[in-house]
Amino acid sequence: MILRPLLRSLHPGHAPLLAPSIRGTPGLCGKTMRTSRVSWKRDHASIASRLPPSRSVALVQAAAKFHPSIKGGIATSPSAHLTTASPDIRPEPLPDYSPPTSGLLSFLPKQVVPYAELIRLDKPTGTYYLYFPCLFSTLAAATMATPMAAPTAVVGTAALFLTGALVMRGAGCTINDLWDRNLDPHVARTRLRPIARKAVSPQAAIIFTGGQLLTGLAVLLSLPFECFWYATPSLLLVATYPLAKRFTHYPQFVLGLTFSWGAMMGFPALGVDLLSDSAALTTAACLYGSNVAWTVLYDMIYAHMDIKDDAKAGIKSIALRHDKETKAVLTGLAVAQIGLLTAAGMASGMGPVFFIGSCGSAAITLGTMIRKVNLKDVKNCWWWFKNGCWFTGGGIALGLTGEYFAQLFSRYKRDMNLTEAVPSS
Repeated sequence: MILRPLLRSLHPGHAPLLAPSIRGTPGLCGKTMRTSRVSWKRDHASIASRLPPSRSVALVQAAAKFHPSIKGGIATSPSAHLTTASPDIRPEPLPDYSPPTSGLLSFLPKQVVPYAELIRLDKPTGTYYLYFPCLFSTLAAATMATPMAAPTAVVGTAALFLTGALVMRGAGCTINDLWDRNLDPHVARTRLRPIARKAVSPQAAIIFTGGQLLTGLAVLLSLPFECFWYATPSLLLVATYPLAKRFTHYPQFVLGLTFSWGAMMGFPALGVDLLSDSAALTTAACLYGSNVAWTVLYDMIYAHMDIKDDAKAGIKSIALRHDKETKAVLTGLAVAQIGLLTAAGMASGMGPVFFIGSCGSAAITLGTMIRKVNLKDVKNCWWWFKNGCWFTGGGIALGLTGEYFAQLFSRYKRDMNLTEAVPSS
């Protein structure tokens, strides 16, 4: 029994496949050897179809040492093996990387493209999700500032936050890809990321991250200095979020704590002291909690795009943990988000424009998304993740903007009336 241990050593699970050909064979010689050789040739196609190319070729080459004639009727190269294997049992090969031929990245120099991909410059949805909490807090703080913040101050602050969101989201993506450089190659959606495909080395990515953090610091120092102390703790969350995927099924909660940090930053940016103003502190806390719930909600939908690959790679997520009751969890998160948003409006003295525009639009858009999203369809999950950013985030922002201008004009009219009531000296 020479071939049996040989086959078992090459691929133990396929040893029984040769049993019909060599069972009861006392030795590989004479007529018995010729019978076994014919049986070998006949069965090779079915055996090869279930063996990897390298092992099939190795088996043939090893067997040929015992009897050279075996080699003549058997495929002896990986390409020949592929012609005998059944195509039905082979997965479709994933496409190789190809440089972008359209969009913003197609206009960049080839050397810059991997770094632009690293910060997801071609996929800005994450930047918008990071920016919306900053915008919400800026608009809410504008109505609570004394005196009420001017439109120019609101627009300037919002523009700085947008720049900071772009830079810090890019830094977060780079840090995430550094942590996941050994996991990303095993997930179809992430295997062509720059570090995973080795277009950017880990050392270069670390240097690039340092540059982004310095740029973010420059943006932060352009705001009132109090913002520095409020923003610094968020760096710890940015650095540790990727680790959460390895130790807990709820990394989306850690992401929510990170992405929602801007919900507090608008207050010190417009001169509202959270530590001395209890109403502003309550508003910021409720607004922060509302955004945490929103982040977990939309990222749970996002996580369903990778749920199969995450399970194979051992990556933990809330989508895997609650796969059977996802929509119930999403509904609970939506209720929490809207409830906390309403509480923030009550603490800050918002009017009907906010409650109808912001809270009402959030309830409608979130309810529609949760009802219609197909969690088993990757493209559908992506569509709702991408557009839900504008449906919900845009609705809340418009409600806050409307409330700001409503209060601004009413206060302006009130101030004008008071001025006219005071007799001139």
